[in-house]
Amino acid sequence: MPCYDKKLEASRSDFYSDLYSTRDVDCVITSTEVEKMFAEQDQTDMNSFGELNLDPGYSSVVKDPITGMDQVLIGASGNASGGFLEYLMQYAAKELFGIDGIDVDKSLGVEVKTVRNADFKEVTLEAPGISEPLLKFAAAYGFRNIQNLVRKVKTGKSPYHFVEVMACPSGCINGGGQLKPPGDNYANIPLKDWIAQADQQYRNGVLARKPEENPVLEQLYLEWLGGVDTPKARQQLRTGYRAVEQNLVNPLTVKW
Repeated sequence: MPCYDKKLEASRSDFYSDLYSTRDVDCVITSTEVEKMFAEQDQTDMNSFGELNLDPGYSSVVKDPITGMDQVLIGASGNASGGFLEYLMQYAAKELFGIDGIDVDKSLGVEVKTVRNADFKEVTLEAPGISEPLLKFAAAYGFRNIQNLVRKVKTGKSPYHFVEVMACPSGCINGGGQLKPPGDNYANIPLKDWIAQADQQYRNGVLARKPEENPVLEQLYLEWLGGVDTPKARQQLRTGYRAVEQNLVNPLTVKW
């Protein structure tokens, strides 16, 4: 992950099973740590690695006009932070209002508007002749935007049906554990351009497919969980968060 906080999240008691004495997540490692491990232990530059074939079920062979047949990674539409706003808007529009063809990335069927700054966006689904929006979502990245949004939610002044928040400005693509630009003090490329390049890499060569259309996912549901909406599926795929008691330990002294 490009995020050190995932280590803290994985260590929460919410994700520990007293019955099996196991954790849901065995280990969290960041992108920078992977790079550092290869550099320090094997003296290996990650840029020297070749590419391997993608596993069946997670890739598709498409016709490329230049190279002929080409293997393409199958992913989901949306941003590089791995949020669900895009998918939920698409799904809710179809299930609640029978509206199909929504694409948030391409602003198809919805209005995407930047509010205040580049890290606060509104996505609105409207219908002709109706003054109030059918759905209004918001994505707020960075603590300043999050604080403003939470304040509105607490006071009942939030106009949104769904909100997505990421602590880092620009989202997880700019996480503390993300790979850094090359060069001393990262002077070779501005951070803003580096984030844009990294975000583009997540989107390049990816064939978007809805999760419910993935045969591998369908197989997992049937073989492991007994179906899509079974009690076992609801238990295994959902969790709850309990408030963490505040302590006075200096977070800077925590040893990873």
